[in-house]
Amino acid sequence: MTEPIKDSVEVALDLDEKEVYAHIAHESAEDIIRIISSLDAERARLHGEVIYYKDDWDDLIRERMAKGKRHTAFDFYNPSLLDIWEGKVKEIKEAKKREKGVYAAIGAAIGATALASLLTGQPYLIIGLAILPAVLLIRDSTREKLDLIYYELTQFFIDELAELVEKHSLQPERYKFKIFSGDYFGVEIFKTPAGIFAVVGAKSREQPLNISSTQYFLE
Repeated sequence: MTEPIKDSVEVALDLDEKEVYAHIAHESAEDIIRIISSLDAERARLHGEVIYYKDDWDDLIRERMAKGKRHTAFDFYNPSLLDIWEGKVKEIKEAKKREKGVYAAIGAAIGATALASLLTGQPYLIIGLAILPAVLLIRDSTREKLDLIYYELTQFFIDELAELVEKHSLQPERYKFKIFSGDYFGVEIFKTPAGIFAVVGAKSREQPLNISSTQYFLE
């Protein structure tokens, strides 16, 4: 018979204090790199890129929060990020709702002018069509707002990962993550045949990372 699989808390209790912290810090870092990649993938899609990354960043963050609560005293997750995340999610929903509302209003206005033209024989439809460029303006404005939100969230988690790596002496190269944008701070980016990856640059590191494109490709 195979041994029952232990959850993170049970595993942690079998370790000494130092290993407990190292174990949960490692688990937290693995969750965070998935969140980073998922957020950045969403941002890349916003720019029109075809991205096949599947994780849902919102679900991942909820899972991370649930794990943090189970760890109780060993919570390696920055509680302030919960407020930041919830605020950004609210902004995203409001921006998308506002965009749909404007589109609906413009569609109704064009429909009304088309009907008026049909009933009166006057070219009211031209007035309706004249507001069509507003659609592009609203779309671009919404995309810029969403892009900033995704960027801020991604950078927050990159900073959180860097702090975790430094505080608990984790090896940065163990927590490489797939990345689709190159404008984040505190990361070292590596282009490989398998794609673009990044690792956080620990502030205390004096030597360069012992990592290569071949290593990324093979893993």
